[in-house]
Amino acid sequence: MGQVLTEHYDLNGVPEADKEGRWEEILSSTHVDLRLRISDEPMTRSPKPFRATARRMWIDDLALVDVTCDPCSGVRSASRIKGADLDYVVILINLRGREVVSQHDAAAEMRAGDAVVWDTTRPVKFRVLEPLAKRSLFVPRSALDEIGARSLGIAGAILGKDAPATELLTSYLDVLARTVDQLSPAAVAAARNATLDLVSAALQPEQVDEPLPRDGAALRASINRWIEHNLDGLDLSPSTIALAHNVSVRSVHRLFEGSGATVVGFVRTRRLARARQDLVSSNASITEIAARWRFYDPSHFTRAFRAQYGVSPSHFRTDPGRQGDDRLRALP
Repeated sequence: MGQVLTEHYDLNGVPEADKEGRWEEILSSTHVDLRLRISDEPMTRSPKPFRATARRMWIDDLALVDVTCDPCSGVRSASRIKGADLDYVVILINLRGREVVSQHDAAAEMRAGDAVVWDTTRPVKFRVLEPLAKRSLFVPRSALDEIGARSLGIAGAILGKDAPATELLTSYLDVLARTVDQLSPAAVAAARNATLDLVSAALQPEQVDEPLPRDGAALRASINRWIEHNLDGLDLSPSTIALAHNVSVRSVHRLFEGSGATVVGFVRTRRLARARQDLVSSNASITEIAARWRFYDPSHFTRAFRAQYGVSPSHFRTDPGRQGDDRLRALP
């Protein structure tokens, strides 16, 4: 399962007077709808030609966008967000240069190696201070649901570049950006899932307000593995999970609440994720796949799948590469 689509954009051949509008159009397509300025210079001056490029790589439902550009600034206001059907957590990594990014009452001046998290559902501002190279990873919250990490994308959060999890994620994305065009469909699916796991690790808070049970992180990891092993079999209720791990039902609920999920919701999204894989890798019918992952009512499976991924199972099977996610649209 899994496909890659790579798109390239630049300003070659664009008249200088038209570059601001074209670059705004490119960024609004590859990132989010925004207002952009490429120069604060008065129009009577003759600044050097503005240069910019963008490359967007779709790794199934994840988008990896590499940008280089000269100094410019942009803002995504509340009015541009209103009515937009975008719910992504974005990890922005500075590869070279300086940029200030502001969201949710937090501002970060980013230099090479720095990473920050922003949220497409909230206003954001940026200002490129010197020639810049940056990488942005767009992760739909529906994908974070699969790993129980929906609540971990904190708008304005700064990821420590010396943190092992951040370093591992940024290094992995560097390799992925270089090799993605050569990956087979099976390798793309594996790369997509590996990316999600690394994102989850990088977004984990160093501490939580309400202490979890002793060794709570290890227990949650053990429960996750146990659920994954039993997705096509047992009735995975909170009480069943608690009994299997010799803890209270309340402890199980607290472990999941810490990541913004419920037990039932996590099990459902994991089963949908496995069904999603089978829709491309298996020749079984949609009804058979639904039943395998304990969705015995085909119409309920279709509704749950559409709610999670934005398309019906049959649509996804015929066009798995984009999932019908045209909300981050391609330019003509």
